[in-house]
Amino acid sequence: MVVSALAAATLRKVLPNHMNQLVPALWDTLGKGLKSQGYFIKMSKDLAVPPEIPKEDGRPKWDNKFQYILSCIGFAVGLGNVWRFPYLCQIHGGGAFLIPYFIALIFEGIPLLHLELALGQCLRKGSIGAWNTISPYLGGVGAGSWMVSVLVSLYYNTVLTWVMWYFINSFQEPLPWSVCPLNENRTGLNKECYESTAVNYFWYRKTLNITPDVTESGTLQWWLILCLATCWAIVYLCTIRGIETTGKAIYVTAIFPYLVLTIFLIQGLTLPGATDGLAYLFTPNLSTLKNPRVWLDAATQIFFSLSLAFGGLIAFSSYNPPKNDCEKDAVTVAIVNSMTSIYASIPVFSVLGFKATTGYWDCLDRNIISIINEFDLPEESIMRQNYTAWISFLNSSYPEKIAGLKLKSCDLQEFLDQSVSGTGLAFIIFTQAIILMPGSQAWAILFFIMLFSLGLSSMFGNIEGVFTPLLELRIIPKSIPKELLSGIICLSCFLIALCFTLGSGSYWIDIFDRYAGSLPLLVIAFFEVIGVVYVYKIKRFSKDVKRMTGRKPNLYWQITWRFVSPLLLLIVFVAFVTLQIQKSPSYAAWNPKYEGFPMKEEKVYPPWVLAICVLLAVLPCVFVPLVALFQLIKRTCRSKEPSCVPPEVFSCQGANSNFSHPKE
Repeated sequence: MVVSALAAATLRKVLPNHMNQLVPALWDTLGKGLKSQGYFIKMSKDLAVPPEIPKEDGRPKWDNKFQYILSCIGFAVGLGNVWRFPYLCQIHGGGAFLIPYFIALIFEGIPLLHLELALGQCLRKGSIGAWNTISPYLGGVGAGSWMVSVLVSLYYNTVLTWVMWYFINSFQEPLPWSVCPLNENRTGLNKECYESTAVNYFWYRKTLNITPDVTESGTLQWWLILCLATCWAIVYLCTIRGIETTGKAIYVTAIFPYLVLTIFLIQGLTLPGATDGLAYLFTPNLSTLKNPRVWLDAATQIFFSLSLAFGGLIAFSSYNPPKNDCEKDAVTVAIVNSMTSIYASIPVFSVLGFKATTGYWDCLDRNIISIINEFDLPEESIMRQNYTAWISFLNSSYPEKIAGLKLKSCDLQEFLDQSVSGTGLAFIIFTQAIILMPGSQAWAILFFIMLFSLGLSSMFGNIEGVFTPLLELRIIPKSIPKELLSGIICLSCFLIALCFTLGSGSYWIDIFDRYAGSLPLLVIAFFEVIGVVYVYKIKRFSKDVKRMTGRKPNLYWQITWRFVSPLLLLIVFVAFVTLQIQKSPSYAAWNPKYEGFPMKEEKVYPPWVLAICVLLAVLPCVFVPLVALFQLIKRTCRSKEPSCVPPEVFSCQGANSNFSHPKE
């Protein structure tokens, strides 16, 4: 039988006050005696208080496990899976890049993801509350995560603003980026458009209205302001009550992109040149693995793709019940995220192969027309199929005439090598390919809806990383409803993000992405692992995981948490900083007056812009030492008081004891 510790409280009631101090010793003696007779006693840490039947803590909960997994996948799977991963495969040896990518996934991505999900589920708090609870000295880790989420939310939603602008314009016939407009005198084509392309002109002039230098702010673009306001309004409606509303919206925003990717996959495989694009993607060039940059890019791609150290994953998992298999969740989310990257690469490179093939054919056709006119040959005497043979013959027979034609060198491989990532892939390369596809309007609409859904589900995680910690901080009165707090967050972000709608806005988004959304995350993640393994202690954390999942973390988790993951993060951090120091930070400016136009002009950031770059990189990181120093000073001052008790490291066991029914 099991004797409840409730008896201890009963003894306190019946004994006089001066004998209450005997209760613990008496109960301990009784327990040992009963145990020797084969009985077992469930002891409470505080014998004066019986374990209470768990009550609802008022914290929202996921409707079901699938909703939670979808939210984590939606947060992890974002725009980078579509426009960053394919680019890295393209420049780093195709299929060979998958080798360092999966090594980084196994030894860096999955362990850190499991750690964050387990931490949030165990403590049932957001990033700031979780790290403050573990140890006051680690409070800066949570504050740093919160700051990164704020900074990333500012510019990430502006990218969705661009997507929305393209989506609105996708309903025009013909697509506005397919033709160049007339000049002011209506006597010819616009000069900037004519010297570049219609796609470039629509992106740089009609969308961004970009300035030629980061120091020239330009004016606010009213069309971007309207789209930005609409995007923040949508984010507000979806996050108005935290997971209670995002949990409903995630069914659409997380699932819909897979449907569109599948449609693009089917269409892409039917396009001419698709097989060339896929062969280019998956043909491994193992010699690239000798380049350290390949390994660095693989490690950083895994890290940023899983949205680690933002605080959003900790917030999401904090709404789970204590008894949940967070280990299985981490592996599931990580694998789905990586498989999505590979799956998205197939339609992307099918379309890019189609674009390269059509560009190659256009090059051949222009050369063929020049040759036919020069030599007065019959039409269709030279075809794409026999072009190489004709060129060889004419070069040997009439070398001077051929040289005078100044024919362009047409090589399919060169067209396939035209690599670009980020906004360049989405708004220039892909939109140019869409123009060439039958039914281009429909494909443009589908493509930009997909990008918006991907970005919106990632925004849910960013806002949750901001929203949840603010709810838990004591500085926010409990009387403030969630709807008002969410509205204040979205309105504040909208007003600050107006600077990104200036003519120089795209330059600043690149700065925010390069400095605020990269280096600080590596630092925060490093201190997360160190905090859990060496401050909270890995043995205690392993017991907590066993209590939640029903099994103790195996040797793989122990080794990666203790040694491999921190070491990898440290190596990536040092390599990242080294590469940044080796050359002065620069940016590519779109300048129609540049002598090399339409090539971009490479410029160096002025000193005051460099100072802002450093500030963005340091601001989230500086919370870690500052909060620790503040707590140390605070403890030193209090230690002079006789009644001062040193703070103890928190244990999840004590926290979760209130969430599980005592066995009778």
